[in-house]
Amino acid sequence: MSTIDNMHKIQEQLTDDDIIFYYSGYITEDILLSVGKILKKKMEMVKVDRKASRAIFAIFVEEVQNIIRYSKAVLTYEGDDTDESDELRHGFVSIGKKEDRYFVCCGNLILNEDVGRLDEYLTKIKNLDADGLKLIYKETLKKQPPEGSKGAGVGFVDIARRAKGGFEFKFKDVDNLHKFFYLKAYA
Repeated sequence: MSTIDNMHKIQEQLTDDDIIFYYSGYITEDILLSVGKILKKKMEMVKVDRKASRAIFAIFVEEVQNIIRYSKAVLTYEGDDTDESDELRHGFVSIGKKEDRYFVCCGNLILNEDVGRLDEYLTKIKNLDADGLKLIYKETLKKQPPEGSKGAGVGFVDIARRAKGGFEFKFKDVDNLHKFFYLKAYA
């Protein structure tokens, strides 16, 4: 089967699954900003409810920032004239609709050693109600960011707060050092 046939098959599958946006590749803040503008416009054009639209957009931003900050699939360029290096991190993000509910799904490579901590934390926040999420959000903002965090540490809590239809996550084996982490949140 040719590459064109494979691409056609992927496009048909995305259409059949009611995926309205899909990106897989290296992600930067510039891509996040550009795609964010397109998504806002698309949601206006297809008349997505404003409240759902805001939730979809906020979840999308948090999920993409997670990829930008933490994906272990990294391409690094060491510049000749500076001590700084540029990094590109790889992952995917999709937005779709299933049974009248919108969802945002992302995935990226993580280290096996991070799975336990991540699984425990996501399970904890998944089981909290709105008041519990609000409390942990406020408490997390008051604390120092967790070790290894490149943000305030509230990204997953914010996703859980905005995911009125809940969220699910999964880890898939890749090799001896890595797993692929998937997160799907329903707006």
